[in-house]
Amino acid sequence: MSEKDNASTAATATPRPACQNCGVPLLGEHCYACGQPTKGLVRHFSSIVGDFLDTVFNIDARVFRTLWPLFAKPGFLSREYFEGHRIRFVSPVRLFVFLSIVTFFVAQLTLDFGSTKFDVDGNDSGISAGKTVQEVQKRRDAALKELNKAKAENTGTPGVGVGLDAAANAIRSQADRRIKQLQDAEKAGTPPPPPEVGVRAGLKGDDSGDNNNISFNDKGPWDPVKNPIDIPWAPNFVNHKFNELAGHAKDNIARMQHDPNLFKDAALKTVPSTLFVLMPIFALMLKIIYAFKRRLYMEHLIVALHSHAFLCLSLLLLFLVMAAQDAMAPRAQGLFHLMETGLWIWMPVYLFLMQKRVYGQGWTMTLLKYCILGFCYFVLLSLGAAFTLLASLVWM
Repeated sequence: MSEKDNASTAATATPRPACQNCGVPLLGEHCYACGQPTKGLVRHFSSIVGDFLDTVFNIDARVFRTLWPLFAKPGFLSREYFEGHRIRFVSPVRLFVFLSIVTFFVAQLTLDFGSTKFDVDGNDSGISAGKTVQEVQKRRDAALKELNKAKAENTGTPGVGVGLDAAANAIRSQADRRIKQLQDAEKAGTPPPPPEVGVRAGLKGDDSGDNNNISFNDKGPWDPVKNPIDIPWAPNFVNHKFNELAGHAKDNIARMQHDPNLFKDAALKTVPSTLFVLMPIFALMLKIIYAFKRRLYMEHLIVALHSHAFLCLSLLLLFLVMAAQDAMAPRAQGLFHLMETGLWIWMPVYLFLMQKRVYGQGWTMTLLKYCILGFCYFVLLSLGAAFTLLASLVWM
């Protein structure tokens, strides 16, 4: 080919596309000069949907490669991440977000509180209003019978048995207090004392007036007009907001009596965000307890993300096992009980082994730090759970 033909071909060749932001010729999907991608949102919608599906499927493929080592190899993913082997697995943040959303979505589908009616603050269908010892005992026995019936109806549902046992203990304690009040009044020759005031939500079948009273002071039940929340040092808008939230809580207590699943659903929806808030604090606790390891805070955060992702995965498997157990014949339920027990045992063992393998200390020192860290985080998690339940009661 002659030089004239080469010049003609070069002249007619398609010029290399340039970056729309800085004008530099493009060599790939991103501009090497300013970093702007070649694809924006101003294009055919079908191509945007295709990119989205491609991203989702890419994550899904890596999810299946990530789940097994996450569940069966304590500390493996964290060490792989520190060594730079990151592209084969889902990133820790995406892994935790994905598993937490799926886990607590499945929990909402599998957990069912049925028609159980919960007592709030130990109300007992009028025990505190009983005027004789016999009346208090009769109401106590009736309330405990209802709780035992509800417990039998919800056998196998996690959390319900513990809650009903706590409610039964509260009923017995309040009955004992009321009986003592009546006996003291009888000895002193005075009229029976008035009922205790508190947060009240009666059992089903209790139609003794307004049984959802809330009290924040010693002046009687809360009322937005007659007895509102009034913090002297707080501005008016703060007191107004508190009274608004108290009204929501009172209405939701009544709704929860008729459908306890409302409270369950609201609580489970807030758990992922609560865990996400606690995650940096847990990483800080790791940073403090392993201060002499001289690791970066982000390394501890990676460990925290992987450990919480493992817990979410274990809970997901637990919920699925319980759902399968309900669908199987009674003779096969023993195997599922064994699987549940194995999962509960594996969770603390896994976290201990993960801490040992990631930080590489001796067994004794690791066990000591594991116990200290576990106790501190349990307290922190309890506070977070209490706040979550309170928030759920207000915003369900």
